[in-house]
Amino acid sequence: MTTLILTVAGADRPGLVAAVADVVDAHGGNWENSSLAELAGTFAGVIEVSVADDKEAELTSALRGLQGQGLLTLAVLTGSSDAAAADDRLLEIQVLGNDRPGIVREVSGVLNAHALSIEELATETRDAAMAGGRLFEASVTAKVPADVDLDALRADLERIAAEIQVDITLG
Repeated sequence: MTTLILTVAGADRPGLVAAVADVVDAHGGNWENSSLAELAGTFAGVIEVSVADDKEAELTSALRGLQGQGLLTLAVLTGSSDAAAADDRLLEIQVLGNDRPGIVREVSGVLNAHALSIEELATETRDAAMAGGRLFEASVTAKVPADVDLDALRADLERIAAEIQVDITLG
């Protein structure tokens, strides 16, 4: 089996997901995982598809044909099935505070400095109900190698939380 990673983006309209799903199914592919969203009028996402090795080229060609049907971009990459190290663990991190530029840069910089790999990142800004202004919220799932000093990581995250005035919670 071959794993394909599809990245899709286009003007949001009904039927974009169905168009991709139809092509995947018609060519013997299996929709494994995805993260799809409408952002500021643009539909964007990442999809993991598995397909028999002998059907990969046919499926890839058919998927590229969708570009003329409303998808502005569609990239097809071959994924990897490298398993995580057996002793790696996942860490959940929540960030909440007043929105300002640089929050993702600061948090991801600390994670990178400690050799953590971001498995999933979801962010959102919304109006602050009582205080006015905008709130920034992020949920991060990061892969932590066994040799990472969690106390040092926690200290660095607490330091930047104070500097950029957000709450960071590790779970």
